[in-house]
Amino acid sequence: MISLSDQEFAEITAYMKNNYGIDLHKKRQLIESRMHSVLLKKGMTSFTDYFSLIKSNDSTEISQLINKLTTNHTYFYREPTHFDFMRDVFLPQQRIKNTSKDIRIWSAGCSSGEEAFTAIMVMHDYFGSERSKWDYTILATDISTAVLNAAKTNAYDPEGLKNMPNGWLNRYFQQTKEGSYTLSRDVSDQVVFRTFNLMDRFEYKKPYDLIFCRNVMIYFDLETKTNLVNKFYDALKPGGYLFIGHSESVQHGRTKFQYVQPSIYQKGRAEV
Repeated sequence: MISLSDQEFAEITAYMKNNYGIDLHKKRQLIESRMHSVLLKKGMTSFTDYFSLIKSNDSTEISQLINKLTTNHTYFYREPTHFDFMRDVFLPQQRIKNTSKDIRIWSAGCSSGEEAFTAIMVMHDYFGSERSKWDYTILATDISTAVLNAAKTNAYDPEGLKNMPNGWLNRYFQQTKEGSYTLSRDVSDQVVFRTFNLMDRFEYKKPYDLIFCRNVMIYFDLETKTNLVNKFYDALKPGGYLFIGHSESVQHGRTKFQYVQPSIYQKGRAEV
């Protein structure tokens, strides 16, 4: 095993924290174990050699580093409470108050796309024959080009489909000769994928009605999480919702968000 020196560990953790908000100061063994094969494959004997590639802003190497040091485990209809809330609360509210019929949703930290595509299928089911009257294309962003490229292939293993509602597999998917499944065009075309670092400044033409940022902030320290949550608050319309992972929380008193239920927060309607 190639070991990290104290200086190398300090350098790589500072780089990940300063550039991507990812806090790895308790993950020394994880860095060593997950990056060992990468260094060997490149014929390197130290993390200093590898880190010189990272500091040269090699986008491929940076993406690989992020993929190795974070987890992108996801599947369709994961954490179903959020999608049930969409169907039972959020979409009925939109039907009543959204006269423009333009629903703006951002899937931040979207991984390989299952979250955003699930939300599209929820909305397809809800609006039914009226869905052509609504515009609800979703922006899906991630820092990792590798997971975004996987999302764009539109090929999913059956294992990731088993938690979906009855009827969805036949309604929205086609099986390939290789045994994987692809989404129908009326779902896949509704999601736009972009590379984006959540530490960067948010730029958008109109604020969002709903933002997903689930199981992303587990890698951030309290200050980084608070700053990010406040940026999400500013990016939402009054009455808009933030969905976070079930193992995550928004610190009371550190943001203006109103608690709705575990992992669901709302921007106050009185805000202008």
